Amino acid sequence: MASANSDERRLTATAVKLLVAGGFGVGKTTMVGSVSEVPPLRTEESLTSASEGVDDLSGVEAKTTTTVALDFGRITINSELILYLFGTPGQDRFWFMWDELAQGALGAVVLADTRRLESCFPAVDYFERRGLPFVVGVNCFDQAHMYGTEEVRAALDVGPEVPVVLCDARDKESTKQVLITLIEYVMSTADLVPAAR
Repeated sequence: MASANSDERRLTATAVKLLVAGGFGVGKTTMVGSVSEVPPLRTEESLTSASEGVDDLSGVEAKTTTTVALDFGRITINSELILYLFGTPGQDRFWFMWDELAQGALGAVVLADTRRLESCFPAVDYFERRGLPFVVGVNCFDQAHMYGTEEVRAALDVGPEVPVVLCDARDKESTKQVLITLIEYVMSTADLVPAAR
């Protein structure tokens, strides 16, 4: 009987869809995998000579795979709330997937690499155009120069209301903090929207 009750609670849980976006090689797959309670679904393929001249490997020369559709992970917050994480592909040639992935999403993390900050500009522009709340997670790579959040905010030209946080996409607790920041920001923006009459 306990099994039936837990199944019933799971059926009534609210599912929240969140995106993890950013440039090629910024750590989106790593972030989704670091926090997912289930083995993450990955659609990674090996980089081949066919992508030479198409994919810009500047700053990520050691990268051997790429996400071609999405990454997917799940986090159960409690019996009433489940987060579904969808990582977007980073290269220009797979951006057609973004519109599909963004449908029904409540918010997004734009993951940034300060060594190649320009790679996250398209994600920032995309979410600003759609009016989808987003936070910027600055993935602190070991060999990268450390910049403060306000320096990154100025470089990305995002408003003072957009949270910018430092993180390590490999670390579960760090990723959780980014997602908590996103959920809090989404909730604060929802409070600003007038209720429909």
